[in-house]
Parts: sequence; C-alpha cells; structure tokens
Amino acid sequence: MRSLSVDLGDRSYPIHIGPGLLGRPELITARLPAPRVAVVSNEVVAPLYLERLRRGLAAAGVAVTEIVLPNGEATKSWETLNHIYDTLLAARCERSTTLVALGGGVVGDLTGFAAATYQRGVPFIQVPTTLLAQVDSSVGGKTGINHPRGKNMIGAFHQPLAVVADTNTLDTLPDRELSAGLAEVIKYGLIRDLPFLEWLETNLERLLARDGEALAHAIERSCADKAGIVAADEREGGIRALLNLGHTFGHAIEAGMGYGAWLHGEAVAAGTVMAAELSRRLGWLAPGDVERVRALLARARLPVAGPDMAPEQYLDLMGHDKKVSGGKLRLVLLERLGHACIAAAPPRDDILAAIAAIAACSGHG
Repeated sequence: MRSLSVDLGDRSYPIHIGPGLLGRPELITARLPAPRVAVVSNEVVAPLYLERLRRGLAAAGVAVTEIVLPNGEATKSWETLNHIYDTLLAARCERSTTLVALGGGVVGDLTGFAAATYQRGVPFIQVPTTLLAQVDSSVGGKTGINHPRGKNMIGAFHQPLAVVADTNTLDTLPDRELSAGLAEVIKYGLIRDLPFLEWLETNLERLLARDGEALAHAIERSCADKAGIVAADEREGGIRALLNLGHTFGHAIEAGMGYGAWLHGEAVAAGTVMAAELSRRLGWLAPGDVERVRALLARARLPVAGPDMAPEQYLDLMGHDKKVSGGKLRLVLLERLGHACIAAAPPRDDILAAIAAIAACSGHG
C-alpha cells in the first residue's frame, strides 16, 4: 500500500492506494467519528463490491445503511440527490453518520454534495472504483451536481476524511472507462510535471494493459500532484484552476451532446487538444508540441477531435463555465509542455479558430 496526505491543517486526510484495500476496513473505521455509515454506490458497482465493503465494516461493529443509485452522468441531478436525502432521513441518520462513496466520479460528487448539505454537513469518505475517480475527482473536496446549462454548476467544497483507492477495482473497469481516466492522468504531466509526462509516453501501453505496478505509480503520482495544488489553493482562488486544462472545452462538449453521450475523460481529451491548439495560435506551443499532446491521447484510445458542433455553440456553452470572471472567459492553456497558465480573455477569433480546427472531423470513435 502507498499512502500520502492532503495537507489542509486540521482537515488533512490520507490517500491510500493499493490492491485489496476493500478488505481492510480499518482504513475506514479509523477515521469514523461514530460506528455508523451510509454507503452510496450505483447499480453497476454495488453488485461487484458493496457486499465486500459492508461485510468488513459490519465485522468491525459498524452499522451500514446502503443506498444504490442508477448509473450514469445523467443521474448527477437534484432528483438523485433527494433520493439520497430521503434514504438518510428514513434511516434516521444523524450528524455523526459518515457517508461513504463507493463508485466513480458521479457517485463521489453526489455523495460528497449530500454530505456537505445533509443536516448542514456530515463527514464522508471516498472509496473510488474508477481510474478517473482514483486520480482526480475523489481528491480535493469538490462536490456537486450538473445543471442542464452547465456541468458541476451547483455544489460545495467539502473535504473527505480519507480516500481509499483499491486498485483491484480497476480489473472490472471497462476499457473505455480506463481510457477516460487516463485523460486526467495525462493532464497532470501537461500542467506541471514534465518528467511524469515523459514517463507516460514511455509506459502508456503498460497502463492500458492494466499492469498493477504501473497503475499504482500513475495513481500515486497524479494524487501527489493534485494534493500539492489543493493544499496551496483549496477553493480554486488561483493555481487550482490549472487542474481544469481541457475542461472548459470538455464541459461544453458534455453539455452540448447531452450528459453521458461522451464520458468526462473523453470530452477532456478533445478539450485538451483544443487548448493545445489555442496555445499554439497564441505563440506558446510549437506545432510539434500539439502533435505530441494529440499523439499521446490518441495512444490512450481517446478522442482527439471534438464533435461537429458549431464553434459559436461551443463558445456559448463555455460562457457558463465557473472560471468566467467579470463576464470574461478565462482558459487554462499551456505556455509549454509541463507548465500551464490561466489566460484571461484570449482573443475570440483565436478561440473559434482553435475549436474549428479540432472539431473539423469526428473524434469520437
């Protein structure tokens, strides 16, 4: 097992990474304020892992309430959130009850937002079961739901008590979901960790083949990169926004195509190529750098072009992004590979041209 910490003073918490961690309930029970939890999962993950987690917790004397949600990005809604509240209230869950998110990013975001708001805030623990959740969404305390006009527009910052990432759960992850997670892994190399980017270029096939040692290294390195940024800027007042490379374009793809048509990581991949192309047009990246980004994402079996929406439609949807400030769009771009920056109000014509260049052909196989 590999362990690291997100350093937030008295709200610091551990991230545990390794195989077989679902069989180590002490990683969870050691963090509980009371011996009662509500485990939130979904109809795909629950049949695979919920009983194992429940059995271990029950053997340690923890009372378990189970909440199983439908699967998919479209369920990240007020209706699903209310279902969680209804179950918690029916089970008479108190403020000392800890919510446990067992699943991918959707389950984690929903559970975290429920924990942030139920009885004005209860504890929660992340047990991520997808690569994307293990390297990104389970760490950092961002929680929320989608709105038809924008992704993650309603939510709260609410840090978990712990993150327990059992890498064995990746054995049952569909290939498409594994690739979607790699989009976020590659992001870390691009924004602040050039040696990691170079490692990924050398070891990508090992990750696609689910080599346990390679996956554990990639997850730990990604979490370490994110933990460092979160510790410096918990509520995204500055450098934390760099974690959104490709996301403003990607969120427009998700909203425009309908939530769930593109996986989040797929949309981020296409959006990352758009961000690289815009960076080239601003004179920061060389054409070879853009091709290097595109080639690595393509090797990860990710789309490297956006859907054929009109560039103006992209821009309209991007206008709902949370990074808009004073009515002006701010974008995370690349000054060079391994170094991202926040560009305030890039020229509109350059943005449209970058979108048009990357959305010119179908990039979603």
